[in-house]
Amino acid sequence: MKLVFIHGAPATGKLTTARALLRAVPGRLFDNHVAIDVAQTVFDFGAPGFWELVHTVRCSVVEAAAKHDIPMLVTTYCYSASDRLQFEDLAAIMHKCHGEILPVHISCDRKEVLSRLGNSERAQRGKITTEQSLDEFNSIFVPAPAPRPNCLMLDSGVATADEMAATVVSRFGLCTSEKQSGR
Repeated sequence: MKLVFIHGAPATGKLTTARALLRAVPGRLFDNHVAIDVAQTVFDFGAPGFWELVHTVRCSVVEAAAKHDIPMLVTTYCYSASDRLQFEDLAAIMHKCHGEILPVHISCDRKEVLSRLGNSERAQRGKITTEQSLDEFNSIFVPAPAPRPNCLMLDSGVATADEMAATVVSRFGLCTSEKQSGR
């Protein structure tokens, strides 16, 4: 199994890029907010136990996908340097299952991020929608690339989601839907 680990700060285009990637290659999406939504059914955001449950859900989903031979899982994550142990847990699951973790870090400049905060889908999904919330988040969770030499660095301010998806496909040698279906 391949785990495409698309990560970066809020509003950099992680989910948009994941969706574009899955239009190009067959796989399943495990969006960061699914685990957060599960945890919010039990805890207030950030309360004691909240992040532990989020991590347990993430690990369980990756393990289940590997156990049941899902060829590729694309996940999104607001990764920061403080998440290294959680990232290593996911990498260990992939290693145990003879899989591969493919880290993709997405960033863009602040002006671009701020222009995206008002997106109606962000509000509907309970994502960060104000500059103040963004600054609070980034002051606690300092975004950083995953600690891997093969981490692909992309800038969503200069490339479209489809262009970034094509770069991911090329860099990691992923088979496109067309190749697999013989078209």
